[in-house]
Amino acid sequence: MLSDLFIRSISIDWEQVDDDSYLRQIPAIRDLDTMDFKNRITFFCGENGTGKSTLLEGMAVAYGFNAEGGTMNYHFSTFNDTSGLDEAIRMVRGYRKRNAGYFFRAESFFNVATAASTLYEERHDYHAQSHGESFLYFLQNESREGVYFMDEPEAALSPQRQLTLISHLHYMAMEGSQFIIATHSPILLGMPEAQILCFDDTGIHETAWEDTESYRITKLYLENRDRLLHMMYQPDADA
Repeated sequence: MLSDLFIRSISIDWEQVDDDSYLRQIPAIRDLDTMDFKNRITFFCGENGTGKSTLLEGMAVAYGFNAEGGTMNYHFSTFNDTSGLDEAIRMVRGYRKRNAGYFFRAESFFNVATAASTLYEERHDYHAQSHGESFLYFLQNESREGVYFMDEPEAALSPQRQLTLISHLHYMAMEGSQFIIATHSPILLGMPEAQILCFDDTGIHETAWEDTESYRITKLYLENRDRLLHMMYQPDADA
């Protein structure tokens, strides 16, 4: 399957990154040499601030997407806070030509939806639906092979809708699409056969679903809710 991926691997040319760039202060990124993709669905997971969204954005922009999201045809900007990592990313691409693609960012989807109706005159009114409904509407009406970057899609989706997303991701991956997704969701991370790359202070390493912090903390809470909450409330109880 590796040979037919749209993106087979990436590396970072650190000579293109300023010496004083904050990128050099992110352990998981500063130690990155080469990242190989082994599956049509790859998840980036890790705590806030570990660099997963930064790398995802850099890859999406390096591939040709607008920094705020949308399809390859979207070229607009309402703010500029990109890291510049895209200029240093080197991609090894597969032999297939993509037919579609999308960069979804939960934090800027409102701006993308506005641009869709005002700049690109798309017929569908994304603002007439909830955040999650409009995102799922787009994805479920897109079945062409392509590259899809997603930054924390669970922010827009209920647990039930996350299961709906899993179903469609599986279908599109079977049809040849490639997904690279940054997420905290233990539901999404549980997709069978997905590649999971964990970002932490030691770097980036491949891990199993059961070993992710999202899974372990969620499992611990579900099985020990009363005890955990008691421990959290105890300082107030003693005050």
